[in-house]
Amino acid sequence: MSEMSTDKIRCSVGITAYNEEANIGRLLQAMIDQRLYEVEIAEIIVVASGCTDRTEEIVRQYMTRDPRIQLHVQERREGKTSAINVFLRHAGEKVCVLESGDTLPREDTIEKMVSMFRDPAVGMTGAQKVAVNTPDHVVGVLSHLRLQMEHQLCLEIPRLGELIAFRKIFDQMPPDVAMDEAFVEAFVIRRGMQVRYAPEAVVYNMGPETVSDFVKQRRRNYAGHLYLKDKYDYQVSSLQNRRVARIALEEVWGAIRLVGTLGILAVLEVYSRLLGTWDYRVKKRKHVVWDMAWTTKDPGKGVEQKETPLNTGQALES
Repeated sequence: MSEMSTDKIRCSVGITAYNEEANIGRLLQAMIDQRLYEVEIAEIIVVASGCTDRTEEIVRQYMTRDPRIQLHVQERREGKTSAINVFLRHAGEKVCVLESGDTLPREDTIEKMVSMFRDPAVGMTGAQKVAVNTPDHVVGVLSHLRLQMEHQLCLEIPRLGELIAFRKIFDQMPPDVAMDEAFVEAFVIRRGMQVRYAPEAVVYNMGPETVSDFVKQRRRNYAGHLYLKDKYDYQVSSLQNRRVARIALEEVWGAIRLVGTLGILAVLEVYSRLLGTWDYRVKKRKHVVWDMAWTTKDPGKGVEQKETPLNTGQALES
C-alpha cells in the first residue's frame, strides 16, 4: 500500500454499481473533472455487480480516456457489502472514498471531504446529500424534507451515507452487514477516531418518486440499522427518537412561521395596493418623484452580512 503524500492526500475512489447505465458515465466524468488542490485521486475502481445493462460497456469506454479507471465485475449480484469488499481488496491508498453508482458529486466535493484527513484524528467524513427530485408531488416533498432533517441531524451527530471517505483501517466488511456506512462509522469510532460531517461537500441523488419505493427504502434502512444495533451494539443517530422528534418539531415550527410570514406579506401587500389606489385615483399622484425608501440604499451591507445557505431550512432562518 502506498504512503500518503506529504504534499497531497492520495485516495482511492470506489464506485459500486448495479445496472447504472443512466448515470455511470456522468459519475465517472464528474470524478475526472473534480477540482483538486490538496487531494489527488490515485485510482477510480468501479465494481459492477450482476449488471444486465450497458454499465460495464460504458465503464470500459471511460477506461480508454483515463488510466486511473478500473473495472471489476461480479458475475452475480451479491449485495453492496460484497462489492465494497472487492473494492477494498484492490484499493491501494490509505484513504478510501466510497460512492454509490446512482449519485453525482459536486465538482469540489472530493476535495472538501478528503482534505479533512490532514487532521490525524479524523477517521471518516461524509458529504451532504441533496435530492434532485422536483418537489412537485407528495413523495418528492418528503424526499427533500427527509434529507433536510438528516442534514440538521448530521450537524449535531454525523449519520453519513451515499458518499463517504474513511481511513483504510480494515480489509473487509462482515458479509452480513447491510448498512455499510453505519458499520464504517461504528468501526472508526471504536478505534478512537472522529467521524466528521462535511456539509459543503455536496452529493446529489434521486430520492424515491413513489410511495411504495419510499417505504421500501426506509424499511430496509431501518431493518439494517436495527441489526447493526443488536449484533454490533452500535446505534446510529437517526435511531435516537427524541433527537429526531425535536428536529421534526423544529421543521414544523419553521413551516408555521413561513405560513404566518406569508399572511403578513399578504396583508401588507393589500394595504400597499389600497394606498396606491388612493394615490392614483383620488390624489392623482403618479410618484414620478419617488418618496424614497431609505433602508434600501446600502445593498453592500447586506452582501457582507449574508451567509450562503446550505439548504432550504437555513434559507428560511436567515
